[in-house]
Amino acid sequence: MSRGTERAVMRNILVVVDMQKDFIDGSLGTKEAQAIVEPVIAKMKSFRKSDIYVTRDTHGENYLETAEGKKLPVVHCVKGTEGWQLHPEIEALAEPSHVIDKPTFGSLELMELLKKENEKEPLAIELAGLCTDICVVSNALLLKAAMPEISIRVDSSCCAGVTPASHQAAVLTMKMCQIETE
Repeated sequence: MSRGTERAVMRNILVVVDMQKDFIDGSLGTKEAQAIVEPVIAKMKSFRKSDIYVTRDTHGENYLETAEGKKLPVVHCVKGTEGWQLHPEIEALAEPSHVIDKPTFGSLELMELLKKENEKEPLAIELAGLCTDICVVSNALLLKAAMPEISIRVDSSCCAGVTPASHQAAVLTMKMCQIETE
């Protein structure tokens, strides 16, 4: 291969956002969230386990007293509860060390971790999960802001929003911010 046509080999990373009981079929669950469980599992099986990172929305017992809890007064994802647990098949497909608890919509810890990984070798990052219009878009934008030159993609068929309309609005927002969507 001539020097001008060489392509950098990229490590493909999958970020699975908040596939937890409370968002699937618990206190904030929807039929759209339930419908993406199997596609997310299938997608995870197409990645090496070491290349999958999973976020877990994590709140304390005082959730209703927090800024988020005052705007969304539905107790969910309280650490240690059944609703906080990842879907069992999704949890089984993830390295325990790659599960990141996050106290808010976007994870600074995930962003910093992947930024360091990208410094070691070039990454291409794909996101899937819940909810498109809150945590998926927040994490996609954090990753794009931290690493503007790498490919950040969202598989919208493996995401669900609070409503179908807000899902579509989030997909459009990400496209406008140069995040690839499919």
